[in-house]
Amino acid sequence: MSLHTTVVFTDLFGSTSVFEALGNARATQAVTEITTWIASVVESYGGRVIKMLGDGVLALFEDNSAAINAVVEMQRMHQKRMPLIASDKQMPIRIGVASGDVEIVDGDCYGDAVNVAARLSDLSGPHQIWVNSAALLGADEGDGVRFRILGPINIRGRAEPCTVYQVEWQDDITSDFLTVQADLDSLMDGSRTDVLGGEIELTWLDTHKTFKSFELPIHIGRVRQAGFVVNDPRVSRTHARIDWRNGSVMLVDVSSYGCWVRFSGGGSDLLLRREECVLHGRGEIALGSSFADLSAPTVSFSVS
Repeated sequence: MSLHTTVVFTDLFGSTSVFEALGNARATQAVTEITTWIASVVESYGGRVIKMLGDGVLALFEDNSAAINAVVEMQRMHQKRMPLIASDKQMPIRIGVASGDVEIVDGDCYGDAVNVAARLSDLSGPHQIWVNSAALLGADEGDGVRFRILGPINIRGRAEPCTVYQVEWQDDITSDFLTVQADLDSLMDGSRTDVLGGEIELTWLDTHKTFKSFELPIHIGRVRQAGFVVNDPRVSRTHARIDWRNGSVMLVDVSSYGCWVRFSGGGSDLLLRREECVLHGRGEIALGSSFADLSAPTVSFSVS
């Protein structure tokens, strides 16, 4: 049976470390308690749990609003629950949401939306919600909720990139930056195998540098102390930062005049002003001036 629906895929970040620390029996109990609770939240918002996937839950919702409301409530409630959980059992939730056509076969579901939701969950960080653009149609930004574009992201198995947003849900967000870095840093000590690997190559004129994931973050700027120097008056002393976050390369604009990002293969240019996006594949970053200015200082990038 073919169905147009909204797919939610949740995953417990750091569960591998919990199994290593507690052993199979105690870790399984800890994981099951959280995933069972996640399933109850899904059902309370009218969703349908398709299956439990070890430390994950796959669910379907009839409409986007219900799905977004459910995952926001899930993150907020879990944040309040975390201090009550023993430190060796704490596992933040990361969530991917995608709307599209799926096929229901013998109670299971398949299709592009399922693959996209699972991949967005993998790419997101702890406490984060990543969604495709279709999943936001008809959904509203409620109290303390904000939809922030991350840009087009290549999804394994898809020919076309997927436009991705992050649903910011924290009640106490006070800046334009995503606010999970401190939480992520504190978790990485026990789960380095989730984030090792990858690199980014940067080129400007005759300057060419490659940075491994463990060498990040680095800054792009006009000062000699920057990891990648672009000596142009339109470039701020510290113009942008490149982070490695949960297996993704992030470009964070910290300048006065912004960055423009253009990905190879098409799509519109993405303007960042005190914002960030995921860098993937190949493309260019214009610093301090748009690509319409043919003399703009432009850094080429390649992520692998």
